[in-house]
Amino acid sequence: MSAQSTQHPSGLRHNRVVVGVTGASGALYARRVLRGLLDSDVESHVVLTNPGLRLCHDELGAERPSAAALAGIDDDHPQRSLLHQHSNNDIGAPIASGSFLYDAMLVVPCSANSLNAIACGLGDDLLRRAAAVTLKERRRLVLALRESPLTLIDAQHIATLTAAGAIVAPASPGFYLNPTTIDDLIDFVAAKLLDSAGVTHNIGARWGDTAKPSAR
Repeated sequence: MSAQSTQHPSGLRHNRVVVGVTGASGALYARRVLRGLLDSDVESHVVLTNPGLRLCHDELGAERPSAAALAGIDDDHPQRSLLHQHSNNDIGAPIASGSFLYDAMLVVPCSANSLNAIACGLGDDLLRRAAAVTLKERRRLVLALRESPLTLIDAQHIATLTAAGAIVAPASPGFYLNPTTIDDLIDFVAAKLLDSAGVTHNIGARWGDTAKPSAR
């Protein structure tokens, strides 16, 4: 079996995922997804838009917004080496090329602005370029839309993206697991996003799943 066809314990082929973070409210969703990826030993390439950096500051209190601050880890964390950050202005970063092999891209949270730009095929920054590459290479693109209500333009672009192969997964927590904390709601959404990206994880937020969530 070739190296490229070997499946990792994460369930992924290349064990590498791209994560885009926009300025839509929902930094805690991004944090839980990143921690879920790192807990599954998935190499994570993160790009934050300028509003995404502000989100990290405003919702998480990070004085120096970064991928590590978003994930809530320091340089001594055992999975720190798996976390890579790219400037949104660097359209020459590896994730801007289809020859850079990765399994999926998640945009979490995804603003309506970013969703509409991706649907129009814009590649004027790294996040949008990486999303365009994900679509053209027929890889999984999962957009955690965090907006309400939606305009007709948003709805039309959701249809366009779905037809192009993307998965639009609004950050809409369910209540059938009887959540008792905010963390339970965050786990529900994060688990759904990781499932949509094809990542095997141990968050344990599925119907009939009695496994305990991994420690944050």
